[in-house]
Amino acid sequence: MWCPFCKADDDKVIDSRATETGRCIRRRRRCLKCGRRYTTYERIEEAIRLAVIKRDGSRVPYNRDNMLQGIQRAAYKRPIPSERLEQVVDEVEEYLVTSFEKEVSSQTIGERIAEVLRRVDKVAYVRFASVYRQFEDVGDFIEEARDVIERAAEEIPGQQSLFEGKPEA
Repeated sequence: MWCPFCKADDDKVIDSRATETGRCIRRRRRCLKCGRRYTTYERIEEAIRLAVIKRDGSRVPYNRDNMLQGIQRAAYKRPIPSERLEQVVDEVEEYLVTSFEKEVSSQTIGERIAEVLRRVDKVAYVRFASVYRQFEDVGDFIEEARDVIERAAEEIPGQQSLFEGKPEA
């Protein structure tokens, strides 16, 4: 492992533990040259042999990085730690591995990502949905934002929707 600070390849593992999902190993390391500490994540590489069926009918091999990049774009400048974004990808990937054997549509992947993002961050969800659902105009965007607000109001009892009239006194 190369030290990100001095680029030396001599380090010592101080602590190792599995992440919450159990699919990664988090290691705290100390560089023996400069003495600085850093964290690495080792992901267990699984051979996911799924083909993704794109909207145009073409088939491409599943690529975890593509999914992560789309989620990162949706979460740009949002207060979501990168570890949480990795967990979103892990959750969606787990669903894909357990639910599909050979092929899955990109639409199905997008719906699952949106479902998970809705729970993580409402703004990131709307951003992601606007791309994967291919909103045609501002009205589609506004309608989706209203739906998010309405659902949030349902989750919090007693909270009035922003789109309802003011309560009468």
